[in-house]
Amino acid sequence: MNAPRAPKGTYDLLPDEAARRDAIVAAAARVFAAYGYRHMVTPEFEETALFERGVGEATDIVRKEMYTFVDKGERSLTLRPEGTAPICRAYVEHGMHKLPQPVKVWYHCPMFRYEKPQAGRYREHYQIGAEAIGSAAPAVDAEVIALLAAIFAELGVGGVTLNMNSMGDATCRPAYVEMLRDYLRRREGELCGDCLERLDLNPLRTFDCKVQRCRAVLDEAPRIVDHLCPECLEHFDTVLALVKRAGLEPHLDFRLVRGLDYYTRTTFEFNSDRLGAQSGVGGGGRYDGLIEQIGGAPTPGVGWGSGLERIALAMRDQPLPSGAPDVYVVSFSDAARAAAFGVVQDLRGAGLVAELDLAGRSPKGQLKQAGRSGARFAALLGLDETGADGVRLRTMDGGGEEDLAAAGLAALLAARLGRES
Repeated sequence: MNAPRAPKGTYDLLPDEAARRDAIVAAAARVFAAYGYRHMVTPEFEETALFERGVGEATDIVRKEMYTFVDKGERSLTLRPEGTAPICRAYVEHGMHKLPQPVKVWYHCPMFRYEKPQAGRYREHYQIGAEAIGSAAPAVDAEVIALLAAIFAELGVGGVTLNMNSMGDATCRPAYVEMLRDYLRRREGELCGDCLERLDLNPLRTFDCKVQRCRAVLDEAPRIVDHLCPECLEHFDTVLALVKRAGLEPHLDFRLVRGLDYYTRTTFEFNSDRLGAQSGVGGGGRYDGLIEQIGGAPTPGVGWGSGLERIALAMRDQPLPSGAPDVYVVSFSDAARAAAFGVVQDLRGAGLVAELDLAGRSPKGQLKQAGRSGARFAALLGLDETGADGVRLRTMDGGGEEDLAAAGLAALLAARLGRES
């Protein structure tokens, strides 16, 4: 019998990489807090209609990539493929419009999409994301962009560039869409099958195509930024000015329509030159019509999502976070093992990372393991010279030894390591 394996398109996150992932989320959480964003959690699955109505039936996500199933109550449910629609559903369901606006939240959770697995893109993947709901001000667009840039800076993700576009709104986009459709129909003999299908459903989706002959056609297509209404143009110009004031250098990209139908006005994407051809490391935009589409009152919003796998790939040259304990407790007698268990608990209670032998090693073997673990200190129990209630503290980098009462070990180490409570 063959041993079981993880399903295709998923992966196991082993301890070293889990430590890197935890460090990414912890760093992002610090930046979110500095910007006034609070953590929010939504369910792993939602009613399918939420994504059909919100994300858009013409999108590849809804047409091809969702994991949808019928439960025992004959309800159609879908594993979450993206994070914005669930946050907006919760905003409506829980009356969050009564809170001071904009409501600013962040999330960290798995997403599920049936797509071709490749480096940094999996069928089950994790995202961090932010949403600011309840304000149409251009400053909110600029803030969420600056927020993601600040997270990349905090993490040391290098080689990052910012691309931006405007999708217009209900005033100017319909006329542009018809203009684009008419243009593409005149060139439809040069388009691939997917783009011909998108031509009827939503011609904006053709900008997502990677087929070279389609891209050549789209290079000559009318560009939406040249056909914005005065209000959308003013909004976009203000966002660009504020983003530059934040120290960023945006590049205009007429292809940047993002993969979801709910976007209006601002769209943006960060790319990293450390990721090769698939260089996107995070992006998003404004979605002023989404909450109304899913049954709420008209409410503006803007946000972004960034895949943790993509961030980790862009950081792959950086060292992994250290998993070394502060102190490793070594038992020199069988009687000392019980005492060692209590000492370790005291150390952990004082905020220290402490380990002890759980494999029955000899004292010599325990000392070797203490060295392999990278511990800064070793606490030696059961030595004749220190007695039953004493401990010898060894500094592992050759800094010497000292004897003290075991009862004072936690306080001494906490002080030396700056962990006083």
